[in-house]
Amino acid sequence: MPTLPSLPEVHQSVPTGAPAGWRRLLAFAGPAYLVSVGYMDPGNWATDLEGGARFGYQLLWVLVVSNAMAILLQTLSARLGIIGGRDLAQACREAYPRPVSYILWFLCEIAIAACDLAELLGAAIALNLLFKIPLLAGVLLTAFDTLIVLWLSRFGIRWIEALILTLVATIGGCFVVEILLARPAVGEMASGSIPRINGESLYVAIGILGATVMPHNLYLHGALVQTRRIGATAAEKRSACKYNLIDSVVALNAALLVNGAILVLSAATFFKRGIEVNEIQQAHELLSPLLGTAAASVLFAVALLASGQSSTLTGTMAGQIVMEGFLNFRMRPWLRRLLTRLLAIIPAAITVLIAGEQGTYKLLILSQVILSLQLPFAVIPLIQFTSSRERMGEFANPVWVRALAWIAATLIVSLNIWLVIRTFGGWVESAGEWRWLVLLILVPLSLLLVGLLVYVTLHPWLPDSVRRGAAGAMVPEAGAVGREPFAAPVYRRVLVPLDHSEHDREAVAHGSAIAQAHGAKLFLVHVEEGVTSQVFGEDASTQEVRSGERYFENIADSLRARGLPVELIVRHGPRPSDEIIRVAAEVEPDLVIMAAHGHRWWKDLVFGTTINAVRHELRAPVLIVRERS
Repeated sequence: MPTLPSLPEVHQSVPTGAPAGWRRLLAFAGPAYLVSVGYMDPGNWATDLEGGARFGYQLLWVLVVSNAMAILLQTLSARLGIIGGRDLAQACREAYPRPVSYILWFLCEIAIAACDLAELLGAAIALNLLFKIPLLAGVLLTAFDTLIVLWLSRFGIRWIEALILTLVATIGGCFVVEILLARPAVGEMASGSIPRINGESLYVAIGILGATVMPHNLYLHGALVQTRRIGATAAEKRSACKYNLIDSVVALNAALLVNGAILVLSAATFFKRGIEVNEIQQAHELLSPLLGTAAASVLFAVALLASGQSSTLTGTMAGQIVMEGFLNFRMRPWLRRLLTRLLAIIPAAITVLIAGEQGTYKLLILSQVILSLQLPFAVIPLIQFTSSRERMGEFANPVWVRALAWIAATLIVSLNIWLVIRTFGGWVESAGEWRWLVLLILVPLSLLLVGLLVYVTLHPWLPDSVRRGAAGAMVPEAGAVGREPFAAPVYRRVLVPLDHSEHDREAVAHGSAIAQAHGAKLFLVHVEEGVTSQVFGEDASTQEVRSGERYFENIADSLRARGLPVELIVRHGPRPSDEIIRVAAEVEPDLVIMAAHGHRWWKDLVFGTTINAVRHELRAPVLIVRERS
């Protein structure tokens, strides 16, 4: 089965044919801004606030290093999309055996739900801070923001990019004002760029580093760059890589400035006064009295709301990309986004209901641990795929890029594994009498994850039979199937259901044309569904039934007069769809032609949905026709 393109509704929808210069740069600008919001989501806010409040400006260098690694990995993701024509999920599906792909997909779905959970809680907290909306109501309200993406996608990817850019600008603008109000010490800020760490700050530094690279962004970027019409030549692809690198550097450095601003604000406001902050709500409450103006708290909450909204919009897009990429399965975007949101809303609502605000903070921490679990299974395949000459050709990673990428991957993965081990150990210690149950869950899970990580890491060097497994050969490029010769279908038995309405004319017209062209036999079927027919079945004989029989006999006779073989079948029953399905089982048609009434919504409830009921049960192809205007 050919691979579906990434985000097919906007695939290659943005032209990039402008001459070299700022116009061409603007044509490529956008994907990295959608990705960058994942680096300034509410999960990052918690680590930045804690780092600044406890250690002042000392951990600014951690943000700089984290951002450099993020730029490198996001650039590799963009190159995979531009050169390989695949997002990371599609590449995994093609490379790994089916069971491995399914496990990777499941882990990724959990990580996206966890990420969405953090963003949802951030937006709910912001609504609570701004409008005093209870957290539970705020959580439920955020379910509707998925409709924004659905609505904007009708106008193209540029509208979504414009909304995200507006939200990012709002976040940045709020923190510019906050920094001016806080008046940080510039000299101390400069000293924070010098790497230094101790036992106390190590854990917070790991938290900042671990929360920076979001696994779903690595899947998202490779799909977003394919919304541009790049071209097929090496020169056009090289140009696209260059402009996307610029886009990534600018956008991710903007995210660095936001994260740096949060840490600097926390350092200048809380660290100077010896106040330890480990909750977002606490920071909001303290800003106004410490900075001397209520505007500080309002701007902080507005920025948090923009952060939560922008992050969740891109997170729902990532969910669509992951499902379609790993499973090669197309689900309606609104349904996919609704499912993603429900997976986050349910635990968030339960936590708020049972544990209140303290529970939301613990849930935020748990979401970051889940993201850490999935990160190695995104970073390692990305480096391997972009280093493969078989997949990337002359654009495969050079030695120096591979070296930097593996250093970054080793650091990120090691720190995330350390964080997971520490968290799992804490769960075991605090489990008390339920320690055996926690171990029973965590030990098999850990062994499964370690085994999967070893397999993914060693995959390029494994024997071909183990590497490909159930996945078989590489899936052909989209469009390659169109070059294969296909035998034209031949129809010998054509079934045409009729309902004694003006729509019969269109169905009979198509059926007779196909029957004449193919030398097929026509089977006209009508189901009487009146009360008399339901009670007496084939023994029913009313004026309406007799009139209907004459009507259908006249149609059959007119077709026979044109030399077409026709058989008329009349059945009786309460559900026409059931009778049509039974007739189809007897006749075994090559094609079924049905006329659509054109009604929907509430009319479907009144008049029924015969076509849907029939087409889902039949193995033969169904041609649905509408009356021509």
